[in-house]
Amino acid sequence: MSAAAAQLALLERARRLAAALLFAVEGSAPLPPGALLLVGEDGAIEGSLTGGCVESAVVQEARTLLRDGGAPRTLTYGIADELSGTVGLTCGGTVHVLLHELRDADRAPLAAFLAAAREAAPAALATLLDGPRAGARLALVGERIHGSLGIGALLDGNVAADARGLLARSGSEPLRYAADGAKHGGELTVLVQATTAPRRMLLVGANDFSAALAPLARTLGYRVTICDPRAAFASSPRFADAAEVVVGWPAEALAAQAPGPRDAVLVLSHDPKLDVPALRAALASEAGYVGALGSRRTTAERERRLRAAGVPERALARISAPCGLDIGGATPEEAAISILAELVARRNGRAGGRLGATSGTIRPRGDAVAIL
Repeated sequence: MSAAAAQLALLERARRLAAALLFAVEGSAPLPPGALLLVGEDGAIEGSLTGGCVESAVVQEARTLLRDGGAPRTLTYGIADELSGTVGLTCGGTVHVLLHELRDADRAPLAAFLAAAREAAPAALATLLDGPRAGARLALVGERIHGSLGIGALLDGNVAADARGLLARSGSEPLRYAADGAKHGGELTVLVQATTAPRRMLLVGANDFSAALAPLARTLGYRVTICDPRAAFASSPRFADAAEVVVGWPAEALAAQAPGPRDAVLVLSHDPKLDVPALRAALASEAGYVGALGSRRTTAERERRLRAAGVPERALARISAPCGLDIGGATPEEAAISILAELVARRNGRAGGRLGATSGTIRPRGDAVAIL
């Protein structure tokens, strides 16, 4: 069960809930703004704010709030000499958390957003951070608006319009509005979280490598398709359990999917009859990552065939082959880890070296994230 599905289940069964929203981060922190922790009156907990650094303290505050009541409040956790050995962030950052009891009116928009996240559908969630209505939520799923921030139609309309603009990319952004909801002002802050359609991954070749790669890629948010024209190979249930399976030629599958800059195509078939046309079709698409599995010798022979087929050198340079990072992987499972590690590194504009041998920030900056 995904985190969104677990939170939605708690939301649907709990009569009273406290919601803790990570809305701002200074320095380094394990999770970005938008992370949500729900605490039920029965003690049930779903979600995370920092991966464990401050959760216990927040849960204690949430249970006190549910027991005693009270207005929404802001909690701040950092690391300093006086906090060493107590609650705080060992990574050295500071996090700001909005804690409040979830109002009945705010259940529907939160449920709509979590349901969309569970199905990997594009959606946006706006949370008011200021004033007595702090914690009020508005969700945008498709063209439908769920809920209200409780200030007025002007604020709801402006936030919904800004949320639509953020749907082109995943992430969160604090937006400022005037007290009456006008766009130019600074009295009200609204955190808008947006989730886009999932990245797609097309795996050419139904074999042990695609069987190992598909479920891991799915945990990273990819919608995976395995394509193979050989029905006898593609019919195994181990493929259907983790991906959509298409029995057909790779060029046809690529034409149907039309991969874009956020998508990946991986050729894992080890068969020139599949490899060459699949790579030609992938290079003709806008796929952000094109990779091919194989030894050095296989890679050189495949490049020779592609040149003979008229593929120019600048297109060949797009192919990551042999695909993956150099971790010495020998099994299909280790190869899958290597390939996904390269994808994540590429997405975040990193070379993929050992963290212990590098310096600077570990988490990518928002402006450093690649389109892939």
